[in-house]
Amino acid sequence: MKIGIAGGGAFGTALAAALALDGHDIQLWARHAEAASDMQNTRSNPKLPGVDLPQNISISGELEPLFICDTILLAIPAQTLPAFLTEHLAHLDGKNLVACCKGIDLKRMTGPASTIRDIVPGAVPAMLTGPSFAADIARGLPTALTLGCADDEMGAMLQTALSTTSLRIYRTTDTVGAELGGALKNVMAIASGIAIGAKLGESARAALITRGFPEMQRLALALGAQPETLSGLSGFGDLVLTCTSDQSRNYRYGLAIGTGSDFDQNTTVEGAATARAVRQLASELDIDMPICTVVADLTENKTDVATALNTLLSRPLKEE
Repeated sequence: MKIGIAGGGAFGTALAAALALDGHDIQLWARHAEAASDMQNTRSNPKLPGVDLPQNISISGELEPLFICDTILLAIPAQTLPAFLTEHLAHLDGKNLVACCKGIDLKRMTGPASTIRDIVPGAVPAMLTGPSFAADIARGLPTALTLGCADDEMGAMLQTALSTTSLRIYRTTDTVGAELGGALKNVMAIASGIAIGAKLGESARAALITRGFPEMQRLALALGAQPETLSGLSGFGDLVLTCTSDQSRNYRYGLAIGTGSDFDQNTTVEGAATARAVRQLASELDIDMPICTVVADLTENKTDVATALNTLLSRPLKEE
């Protein structure tokens, strides 16, 4: 099977490397033609130092070779996904489209798989998510992910196609739970980074992770997710990873907020936009999500760390 991957960043390239090593022919599209040409010629991606790209990965800045593939992994940011789908709707119709980004679209208030379903109704939408860093996947380190696909038969086919000797894929038909688990944990990763950056201590981070998980569940269940999905790889598993490692961009972004440091504006931080979307959804659905709310306020400079901490600590005492 020839698999297409849209997005020549670290994660898209890492997936290409892992799948190619398992024998798949991969067509990788990079948005910038010059970067694509460099990757094709050097067999490397600067975002994945030390990783040699197998020869059965074809890299191009042109979209035509990508659209030949029946299965396309969409490793592009959640906030730019709708525009990509809309622009190339005719070429994506009838394809198996697997979202590999994590977030909630600020305009549509939907996760990636739901966005695919709405914009490209003729495609089979799926969601690939879970605790993973691009560097680990690219180097063939053991990684387990969740594949959410409402079409169970197609989900089983994709599960087999995307599993490798180092990449273990679990399957669920709960696409809402899969996409929300991956999106909401990014907000908690920012909160955890803030706690460590502000020198609140490891105990404070543990409290944020522990209290943040019920927040994730409350919103996800209200939107139709199954509780067991949030307790699995796409929810709890990803939450643990990204809240405890500085490999996480969202965690590093939180560290910068906590220390009052500058952060590279060119680095995609899906959790910042997701926090704002969650704040809106929580208000509309009347769901109590205090951690997500203060993170959203912090990302927009509507409050400071000291005030945000006081807001959380001054909440009424209650049973766990």
